[in-house]
Amino acid sequence: MKGLRVAVIGAGYWGPNLVRNLNEAPGADPVAVADLSDQRLETIHKRFPAVRTTKDHRELFADPTIDAVCIATPVGTHRRLAEEAFAAGKHVFVEKPIAGNIEDAEAIVRASERANKTLMVGHTFVYNPAVVNVRERIVRGDLGKIYYVDSQRVNLGLHQFDINVLWDLGPHDVSITLYWLDEEPEWVQSVGACYTQPDMKMSCSSRWAFRLAPSPTRISHGSRRASCGRWW
Repeated sequence: MKGLRVAVIGAGYWGPNLVRNLNEAPGADPVAVADLSDQRLETIHKRFPAVRTTKDHRELFADPTIDAVCIATPVGTHRRLAEEAFAAGKHVFVEKPIAGNIEDAEAIVRASERANKTLMVGHTFVYNPAVVNVRERIVRGDLGKIYYVDSQRVNLGLHQFDINVLWDLGPHDVSITLYWLDEEPEWVQSVGACYTQPDMKMSCSSRWAFRLAPSPTRISHGSRRASCGRWW
C-alpha cells in the first residue's frame, strides 16, 4: 500500500523528531524537509539521506506528490504556513500550540474546512497508552465520579521566547483533561507572573470548572525556567 507522503517544515528543536517518527511509522513516508538553516538541513540529510531538503517551503506546497505537511516552526508562523498549505491542497499537522491567539487558531480551522483537508494538532499525550487507559477506566466507571484532577508539569527544557508558559506547556494538560472528561469547561481563571521578560509569563496558575465535577479541577505546572501552577 502506498504510504502518505509527508513533508516537514522546521528542523529545529522538534522537527527532527517528526521526521524520525514518520520514518518509523507504518503508512507514512517522509519525503522532504524545509528549514532556513543550512546547518539544520545538513543534519537532516546525514540522518535521513533519502529525504529531500530545501530552504524554500513553497517548493513543498507546489509539489503535487506531497500529501501532507507537518509544521514545526515558531508559533507566530503557524497560521500563515497552515493557510498556505491548505490552499495548496495539503493535509496539515501543526505542532502545539496550534497558534498564539484564538483568532489565528480559528483561522487555521476555517482554512482546513474550506480546503476539506485534515487538520491535526500535536496533542501527543492523548495517544499515550497510560492516558488512554485512564480514559477507558473513566468511561467504564471504574473510578466513580470524578471530583478533582490535579496535574503538575515542571520542565527545564527549551526556553520559549515567543509564547508564555500557559500557551507552551498548557496544551498537553488541557488536551489530556478534555480527553478524559469529554467536556468543555464552564469557566477558566488564570494568573501568571513575569521573571525574565516583560509581559512574558514564566509561571502560571489556572483553575478550570466543569459541570462534571462539583469543584474546580486543579492543575499545577512548572515552566521551563520557573515554577508554575495550573488549576482546572
